[in-house]
Amino acid sequence: MSNNSIFQKKPFVVLLASLSAVTWAFAFPLIKLGFNAFEIADGDTGAKTLFAGIRFFLAGLLTLALALVGRKDFSEATKIKNTGWLCLYSVVNTSLHYFFFYIGLSNLSGSRSSIIDSLSTFLLIILACIIFKGEHLTGKKIVGCVLGFAGILVINLSVDGSTTTDFSLGGDGMLFMSALCSAFGGILTRVVTQKVDSLVATGISLALGGLIMIAGGVAMGGSVKTITLSGIVILLLLVLVSTIGFSLYNKLISCNPVGEVAIFNSLIPVFGAILSCIMLGEEFYPKYILATALVVAGVYIINKTGKAK
Repeated sequence: MSNNSIFQKKPFVVLLASLSAVTWAFAFPLIKLGFNAFEIADGDTGAKTLFAGIRFFLAGLLTLALALVGRKDFSEATKIKNTGWLCLYSVVNTSLHYFFFYIGLSNLSGSRSSIIDSLSTFLLIILACIIFKGEHLTGKKIVGCVLGFAGILVINLSVDGSTTTDFSLGGDGMLFMSALCSAFGGILTRVVTQKVDSLVATGISLALGGLIMIAGGVAMGGSVKTITLSGIVILLLLVLVSTIGFSLYNKLISCNPVGEVAIFNSLIPVFGAILSCIMLGEEFYPKYILATALVVAGVYIINKTGKAK
């Protein structure tokens, strides 16, 4: 790809990565609204997995349709040497990532879940420095990660300034596994998109990963018993969230230093909390302003002197 691509120009990288984060943040309130619309019980992991699988499968089909319309190159995706990578990518980045996420979310509070899940951002930055040449764990990355994680901690502090510390395998353990899968999924994104067009790879990952989740959800006894117009609209919005979010993020990861893009994911839980206040009527707290400032400072520090490669 030419260095003149808008996906490698710093102002556009910041804009598109921020757009990706905001898009994904909409998933927080939309998922809650979706569970209510389809009358999915809190402890019904099978139905939640099925719901997520349908969402990602449809998002994958939409992404592949966009790739066809855009005349993207599908030839590399059909080569035997790349099919294994695509299957691994689909399982890790979609199926396992969100399977662990939904199980953990079923057994843990939303705030605690967002703290643990956000570890994937910082794990990805560290892994990228270990695995990829040209990625280094510099002082500014460490400071940026500390500020980003501090922002996520602030947004999840209780009124008395405390956080829950009791560990549960079914909750904390599953969310940590989800974070690991997400981090390794980010690494695989960089590897796979060097072999296959990023939009094609994204579509295959979402569609195949979603199909596996559908099978898993059905195997766990999950079903969608209530279908309403509002539920369908919410599901379609979640499909758009996945399509836009993953397509933009994966494209940016494919042609920029991983750390400079990944840090924007720390904005997701902050924006998610703010959007939940707007869309779900949840109470707004002044700490959200401090959390946003800390995360934005972390993003700025990591990106202020970085040059797209």
